[in-house]
Amino acid sequence: MRVLFAGTPDIAIPTLEGIIEACMEVAMVVTKPDATGKRGTTLHPSPVKAFAESRGLAVRTPERASDPGLIEEVKALECDVAAVVAFGQILTPELLGTTALGWVNLHFSLLPAWRGAAPVQRAIMAGDEVTGASTFLIEEGVDTGPILGSLTEEIGARDTAGDLLARLARAGAPLMVDSLAMLRDGTAAPVPQGEEGVSHAAKVTREEAEVRWDLPAHIVDRRIRGLTPAPGAWTTLPDGRVAKLGPVTPRPDLDGGAAGTVRKAAGSVVVATGTDPVELSWIAPAGKRETEAEAWWRGARFAEGSQLGEA
Repeated sequence: MRVLFAGTPDIAIPTLEGIIEACMEVAMVVTKPDATGKRGTTLHPSPVKAFAESRGLAVRTPERASDPGLIEEVKALECDVAAVVAFGQILTPELLGTTALGWVNLHFSLLPAWRGAAPVQRAIMAGDEVTGASTFLIEEGVDTGPILGSLTEEIGARDTAGDLLARLARAGAPLMVDSLAMLRDGTAAPVPQGEEGVSHAAKVTREEAEVRWDLPAHIVDRRIRGLTPAPGAWTTLPDGRVAKLGPVTPRPDLDGGAAGTVRKAAGSVVVATGTDPVELSWIAPAGKRETEAEAWWRGARFAEGSQLGEA
């Protein structure tokens, strides 16, 4: 079976590796172009490109997947199927028509729930207790195609989006391999998505990532976990600087205060919310590395009762 693979970040690598280990022929890997890191101007390959080249695979990095040259090259490969995991570009109808059996996407939700760019982040932020992964045949709509297979995964009380994505990436790899094999063998039975239970997972904006300390502690907790590690929750420090925050822990055993008030209590640095305080884990003021919260508090020397979140 000849497979075209399209993917970009680390979470796509387990599926590509699974396809290789299943002795399916990877005719080409398509990924996003090299990009600069957070600092400096040096270009770095995507994680998928680096992995694919280490395995001796042909790699293409188009600026746009609609590039006519790419489409013609993919057509000439005469692939049976394409497998997609977090590619990050829009797939045009012309490109989707280049394989015999279609294009299959691994999406990290139980479709039709959380269609869109940030399904894991949105599931955690919404307080879902269960999520999963789905494989489906790609059509023109956003994550609307018929389902080939799915699996479920519990969301732990302390899971971050990074934790959950890593587990789903590992669990989803054999799901994709099985889906491709069923298409190859003619045993696949795609099931149209239902009209009920549809929800949308738009990309998280920077504005949404700002912590609202006036919300209840359990909502502050799950929103920050859903934003960790990317795009990262942030707040404004008493000196006006912006800082990213790591996951917090609700502390119902401590007294509260005005929302956003930060202080030292019971050996921890805590911030008041709309209900109970939450304990900070780490903090990273703009331009600085992540620092354990207590060490940051000692060095920052803000007064007890200073306020976070005020511009």
